[in-house]
Amino acid sequence: MFDRSIVDPLAAGVDPGKLDVLLRRVRLEVEHGPLPSAQLAVARHGRLVAFETWGDADPDTRYILQSVGRTVVAGAAWKLLGEELLRLDEPVAGIIPEFAANGKEGVTVEHVLTHSAGLPFAPLGYPKMCDRDLRLAAFGRWKPDYPPGTRFQFHLTSAAWLIAEMVERRTGLPLADYLREQVVRPLGLDSLELGVPVEAQKATVAPMIATDRTSEEQEPDPWGPWYLSNPDILAAGEPSHSLVGTAADVALFYQALESSELWPREAVEEGRRMRFAKAPAGRELYGGSDKRVGMGLFVTVAGPDSGGNLPSTGSPALYGNAGAAYQLGFMDPETGVSFAWLSNGYPLAGYDLSRRGEALLTNVANLAADLL
Repeated sequence: MFDRSIVDPLAAGVDPGKLDVLLRRVRLEVEHGPLPSAQLAVARHGRLVAFETWGDADPDTRYILQSVGRTVVAGAAWKLLGEELLRLDEPVAGIIPEFAANGKEGVTVEHVLTHSAGLPFAPLGYPKMCDRDLRLAAFGRWKPDYPPGTRFQFHLTSAAWLIAEMVERRTGLPLADYLREQVVRPLGLDSLELGVPVEAQKATVAPMIATDRTSEEQEPDPWGPWYLSNPDILAAGEPSHSLVGTAADVALFYQALESSELWPREAVEEGRRMRFAKAPAGRELYGGSDKRVGMGLFVTVAGPDSGGNLPSTGSPALYGNAGAAYQLGFMDPETGVSFAWLSNGYPLAGYDLSRRGEALLTNVANLAADLL
């Protein structure tokens, strides 16, 4: 169980001057910039050294984690790998026989966890995703776009659903229940939740707000992040993006990965070990890039290039996930610093690919990794 009280930065070995610059930089984006609210947390050696909330929110406000939540899903997979309930070289079809059709027999667990299974845009939308039988039928219909292991392209619509089904096949628990009972509750990080009921969303989850709407007639792109602005879809628990939580609990979850006995040490080391560094294929809007991204098991790793919006001021071993539009979570195992920055502000396109937006993400990330 983690203590959420804030310790003196100096006592944790964090430079208070650098921490102040980081806090002021994010606060500016709320007080004088486009963000309706933001939440930020920094932890080191199992304790919070900062937890701040600005704008139309409070410390108990939870945010839709988008891709930042992938690290929590990764934690579930790492736990099963450490307990020998999963193997990386296992064919997914051996765990989920319904998946095997259409030439997918060669897809392994590792392919799914490294976004190299050949199924980057396999369709599974609402409301079909709410029914397990319909999900399994969809798995069978999916056809690979390329042979497994031959291309790195972020699997935004398929990988996490396969992970969720593998967790259920091997534990008997749906992923949401497994996370709650086997991970979140033992750690005391109860703000982290998958599949938040609609009535609870209204009370505890910051609504998604457009940062660049100039008239009420403007509509957001219904794909990408804005997909989760529908309370029914958020409640359905799409596992790759719809987790919610506070920045404090995200930062402390990273601390737990490095220190909790829930995970065998070797499982965490294997999970955050970089498998490869490649430029991800696809459009920039969907994670494609001409910059190499280091890939662990469902987490990105800084490695030699610090791609995937990870900071370049941390160690090569730093790992985590960035989320749309102004969100980031990471852990640097060499410094012991973990960081989470969450917001409910989104451009109508869902992502901010402007020069200013890219610079903001880079600046905040680098300040956060350079706190010692």
